[in-house]
Amino acid sequence: MFEEKSAAFWQEFGPGRKMVLSTARAGGGVSSRMMSVVQLEGVLYFQTDCAMRKYAQLLAEPRAALCEGNIQLEGVCREMGRPAGCPWFCEAYRSLYPGSFERYTPLECERLFAFESTSIRRWLYIEGEPHIELFDMALRHHELRPYCP
Repeated sequence: MFEEKSAAFWQEFGPGRKMVLSTARAGGGVSSRMMSVVQLEGVLYFQTDCAMRKYAQLLAEPRAALCEGNIQLEGVCREMGRPAGCPWFCEAYRSLYPGSFERYTPLECERLFAFESTSIRRWLYIEGEPHIELFDMALRHHELRPYCP
C-alpha cells in the first residue's frame, strides 16, 4: 500500500517544481527562499552557490523543509559536489529551467544537493471535504485522514 501511494504521489508531483526551501540558522531561527527543484525517483535535487547562506546552513544542519502549494516535506540534505559533474541532473535541470541552467550550473562555485524526504504532508480535497495525507518514509507508512479542527 505505501509503495503504491508513494509512487502515485511522486508521479503527480512531476519532474520538478519551484519550491520554498527552509533551513536552520546558527543560534536558532530559520530562513527560507525559493528554489528550482528537480525530482528523480522520489529524491529532490537543487543547486546553490557555495558562497550563499543556505549552503553554510545546510552543511551545519542538513535537516531542512521544502514546501509548495499544499505540499510540505521535511527531510535531510546532502551535498553531492558540482552539478556539472552529474549528467542526469544537468539533463533534467536544463529541460525544466533552461535559463538558470545556462547562467549557474557551469559555475565552479555551484554545488548540488539531494533532499531525501523523511515525511510528507499534503492537503487534499475529496468530494469538497479537506483531508490530510501523510507519508512517514522511515516507517513506510501512509495515512489519509479527514481534517477535523
